[in-house]
Amino acid sequence: MSRLQVVSGKGGTGKTTVAAALALALATEGKRTLLVEVEGRQGIAQLFETEALPYEERKIAVAPGGGEVFALAIDPELALLDYLQMFYKLGGAGRALKKLGAIDFATTIAPGLRDVLLTGKACEAVRRKDKSGRFVYDYVVMDAPPTGRITRFLNVNDEVAGLAKIGPIHNQAQAVMRVLKSAETAVHLVTLLEEMPVQETADGIAELRAARLPVGRVIVNMVRPEVLDAAELELVRSTPRTAVARSLSAAGLGGARRGGHAERLVDPLLRQAEEYAERYALEHEQRAVLGELGLPLHELPLLAEGMDLAGLYELATELRKQGMS
Repeated sequence: MSRLQVVSGKGGTGKTTVAAALALALATEGKRTLLVEVEGRQGIAQLFETEALPYEERKIAVAPGGGEVFALAIDPELALLDYLQMFYKLGGAGRALKKLGAIDFATTIAPGLRDVLLTGKACEAVRRKDKSGRFVYDYVVMDAPPTGRITRFLNVNDEVAGLAKIGPIHNQAQAVMRVLKSAETAVHLVTLLEEMPVQETADGIAELRAARLPVGRVIVNMVRPEVLDAAELELVRSTPRTAVARSLSAAGLGGARRGGHAERLVDPLLRQAEEYAERYALEHEQRAVLGELGLPLHELPLLAEGMDLAGLYELATELRKQGMS
């Protein structure tokens, strides 16, 4: 597995949930994972039922086998102060710039700078080593911007490296792109079995490939259980209405006479079967579209009880079973 795992997806597909579950899955058996948030929504804190994350790496969970998950909510202003201190040794002057509002001004008038800082901080965590020369984190998982912005977000350092031909900014941008465009990185896209998310996933993959960014896997989230298969649906369509009523009566659901309880159940049941058949056909059609993308495909179930911390661990277990650890 690549050491930097970037997770994107159309809004509403549950990409933050998948990123969190993936971080847990990768931390299994004593591994250390850093889960990075770049959009300032504090979605990670909500999922792990903890207080809002500060701009520091904090342990938020223990994975099966004793592994640890750390989390970091990257603040662009504070990341810029880190950058200024790292390359220009500004120290107190950098803090003074923040008080004067210069940092906020810089990240506002130059939106690309914000993305440079966010990706740069994540890549620094990927490369960081301890005193013994070992990587501090085995994996870094980034809960990245949505599919429509992911290519520009990851590729912004290429643009900066082209604009700044020499100096520390150029060198930093090149170092970040060496990580993002290498085998160390994999960009996963989260989708649902619905037409719009699947189409946006296909478009996102095409854009990532055109930018020579490493596409990883497609993760289908919130998959509902299959109640009837194709053969059973065909049987429902071909069975006469009267035979359905008789079957209901035989099952103890009222008499089969016209107007009886079983008779009244037939139409609602057939309507429900028709709606399920439509959804079944749509989902199989979208699976076929995803299958043509030429990427490994994983599916995560829709949790009947809703998403909580226990559900997050359940999804992590499912990802491990499917080889994403």
